[in-house]
Amino acid sequence: MTDLHGKVAFVTGASRGIGAAVGRALSSKGVRLGLASRSGDDLGLADTLGLTCDVRHLDQVEAAVAKTVERFGRLDICVANAGVGSYHTPRGHAGRAHRGDDRRQPEGDDLHDPRLRPASDGERRRRRRHSRLGGRPSRSPRRGVYCASKFGQVGLTRALDHELREHGIRCTNVCPGGVATDFALADGYGRPPEVLAGMMSAEDVADVVLFVLTRPRGYRILEAALRPMTEPSWG
Repeated sequence: MTDLHGKVAFVTGASRGIGAAVGRALSSKGVRLGLASRSGDDLGLADTLGLTCDVRHLDQVEAAVAKTVERFGRLDICVANAGVGSYHTPRGHAGRAHRGDDRRQPEGDDLHDPRLRPASDGERRRRRRHSRLGGRPSRSPRRGVYCASKFGQVGLTRALDHELREHGIRCTNVCPGGVATDFALADGYGRPPEVLAGMMSAEDVADVVLFVLTRPRGYRILEAALRPMTEPSWG
């Protein structure tokens, strides 16, 4: 297995949920961290730089990556975790790919930008080790834009795999099903707390991220999909 001690990771959406769980899991293995989030929380972890960053703005992402490299002198791992969701509104069709009246969906930009803006350019220039995006396509109607963003990141990561493999950079999609975080209960979703019952934990997802990162360097995992036992497989 690959020893992660002393490696440097950049994680987006790192202040809570899956991002925070991944940050803590990596820290437990001796990884030095650049944790990017809108709050800039460093989670109280050793050898960690908290970075205020909204991933919808490329200049902020580039600045956060640069600060991580300046602090730790290298970049080995990128976990592109940050994302948003848009499902139902009082009108009932916020996430539809087509609304009938061809009005532009401003929330579509917010959905696509965080998931399709990795730090891969910075990694490629520095010839570092590992890039990661996470996500899964949606099976539900009224979630067309959300679904498209997930398919987009899967396709982007596959393209990055082709482009970056020659530089020794492995690219993996980590695709979890339902995860019990406050993201699942965010304002506007209209879902009760009991929806979390039966879901996986953020730590479950972090375990899979660690598994992928610690595989021998001679091969790569293109996609790791995981679902709670209460959730059907689809897609």
